[in-house]
Amino acid sequence: MSEATAAPTFRKMSERFRGYLPVVVDVETGGFDWNRHALLEIAVQPIDLDENGRLVPGEMASAHLVPAPGTEIDPKSLQVTGIDLDHPFRLAKPERDALDHVFAAVRAAVRKHDCQRAILVGHNAHFDLNFLNAAVARTQHKRNPFHPFSVFDTVTLAGIAYGQTVLARAVLAAGLSWNGEEAHSAVYDTERTAELFCKIANSWPRMG
Repeated sequence: MSEATAAPTFRKMSERFRGYLPVVVDVETGGFDWNRHALLEIAVQPIDLDENGRLVPGEMASAHLVPAPGTEIDPKSLQVTGIDLDHPFRLAKPERDALDHVFAAVRAAVRKHDCQRAILVGHNAHFDLNFLNAAVARTQHKRNPFHPFSVFDTVTLAGIAYGQTVLARAVLAAGLSWNGEEAHSAVYDTERTAELFCKIANSWPRMG
């Protein structure tokens, strides 16, 4: 193969983040207290590499959840998220089944990139991580692929890159699209956060 047609070479994902695979996560919940309020939606989107070695959002996995026994729901939170717990097409899963579903997708992505484990990427990431860890504890799940406390937070990254910390404003400052009517859906917020993370991370060397 000639030099002109040789495939581009770039660092593998396993060499970029100390062996961790960035996975964007967003949760929608029944309130702000992860020890008390229910987890209602979760979406995960592993970060992938394109043919040129640039970070790109990977394949999404998501689930609606049946509120776990003993958890509470603040009605005000449902007004913000627009979640209808009784919607006939919600197709909610029990908490353990929902975790199994999204964790399987994360573990597959970790194996694909030969990484050690996943690291959660989120906007106000510890909010999502705390609700995730609470659900893992409730279900006594033994195969959580995420680092238990380390995260990449796009609040910090966007504050440095664009001077914005609100997700909608940061996404727009990055030159990406934002639809306020779709916000507060776990899938939509995960997609926008993944795009934001990739935009900042791919620009980082040029930002000095």
